[in-house]
Amino acid sequence: LRNTDSKIFFLHETLNFCSTFWNATQESNDNGTRGRLSAGFVEALKAVVGSPHVSTAAVVREQHGHDESMHRCQPPDAVVWPQDAEQVGRLAALCYGQGVPIVPFGTGTGLEGGVCAVQGGVCINLTRMDRILELNPEDFSVVVEPGVTRKALNAHLRDRGLWFPVDPGADASLCGMAATGASGTNSVRYGTMRDNVLNLEVVLPSGQRLHTAGRGRRFRKSAAGYNLTGLFVGSEGTLGLITAATLRLHPVPEATVAATCAFPTVQAAVESTVHILQAAVPVARIEFLDEVMMDACNRHSKLNCCVAPTLFLEFHGSEQALAEQVERTEEIIRHNGGSHFSWAKEAEERSRLWAARHNAWYASLALRPGCKGYSTDVCVPISRLPEILVQTKEDLEAWRLTGTIVGHVGDGNFHCILLVDPEDPEELLRVQAFAEQLGRRALALHGTCTGEHGIGLGKRQLLLEEVGAVGVETMRRLKATLDPRGLMNPGKVL
Repeated sequence: LRNTDSKIFFLHETLNFCSTFWNATQESNDNGTRGRLSAGFVEALKAVVGSPHVSTAAVVREQHGHDESMHRCQPPDAVVWPQDAEQVGRLAALCYGQGVPIVPFGTGTGLEGGVCAVQGGVCINLTRMDRILELNPEDFSVVVEPGVTRKALNAHLRDRGLWFPVDPGADASLCGMAATGASGTNSVRYGTMRDNVLNLEVVLPSGQRLHTAGRGRRFRKSAAGYNLTGLFVGSEGTLGLITAATLRLHPVPEATVAATCAFPTVQAAVESTVHILQAAVPVARIEFLDEVMMDACNRHSKLNCCVAPTLFLEFHGSEQALAEQVERTEEIIRHNGGSHFSWAKEAEERSRLWAARHNAWYASLALRPGCKGYSTDVCVPISRLPEILVQTKEDLEAWRLTGTIVGHVGDGNFHCILLVDPEDPEELLRVQAFAEQLGRRALALHGTCTGEHGIGLGKRQLLLEEVGAVGVETMRRLKATLDPRGLMNPGKVL
């Protein structure tokens, strides 16, 4: 490693790993449960959910021991599939009483190792709880169980004139999206999960059920006490298990139009984004793809776009409003050197365009067959976006890395997808050092080390640098109050 910060972080993470391993070993020696569950304990799990819903098979455990990230560790000792919140409560109480770690699991699409079982234990897969419990169209709200995915909900809402707009790309479970504070392409207009979760039912480690805004409540605003809903959104499974979410719905727009346009430089593309927002154009989506990403999407999704820094845009509203938005946007883009406009008004054409954007991960992987993808994200104030994107392009070249840049630039958030040979330790170190440097660049520009991926395993040191020692200590106290034995998804965030 070439710089002092990277060396310190590497040593810090090594010591963290050793400490986690030692603690797990000691606690296993103390109570005989961690690392290997007794036959009696497995039978107790089966008594709660039924034998078909418990597995200790190696292949099942391995499948549940990682997400889409490159973070790897030991798998859980058992996987269980509860059918309702009552069973989740009984499972939590059973595990907690025996000192067994609990790892919540949804669709496994996370990118920071959030489901890795660093101390073994029981993985609670919530995907079989997949009912839409209550729909209130007049109140623009719906209550869903944790197994309901984003696409399944919108398919259910299709004939109601409503939709749920938070779209992280993957067809993630909605409660998993709440747990990670997900956002995506529509967040510039409709907000993130933090803006669209009204209430949560959470099973605490003790087995108690908490309704964060009160049982059955679905108000749009409140000044009653602490914001418990906000505490659990983005908690990454470290405080409890989300067993239901009350979500805010939105009316389907009357008309929609999408567009792509190319730019001579990264700076020009991102400055156009800033100018569009400053002009108060109510853009619904505004996505940036650098020229490497654009070339990959052309090949993978059979597009015919110009290989250059590119913006994907979408506008929602009435036909008249759209005409005004498009005219104003085109004027701003041309002023910044934009060209090669391509407008998509038909639903099929728009879907093809956004499918290409959502398949950016797979398009990137195709650039280096046989390599793994490593994705990291940061978010900065809009005014600093041109600066950090230009610096990031330079850093990719300086670190000799193959990578693409794609981002939700309308809210200052972007991702780097790096292609890594897992058999090349030196390249892995360069990737880690690049990611740390990117996170610190964002912090130096008054941004955050993660806009939507979360902290998980990979960004714990950056979280300390972001919120400071007092901030992390306050989080530790909250964690200790709700999870005094440290068994809820241990090793993540803190």
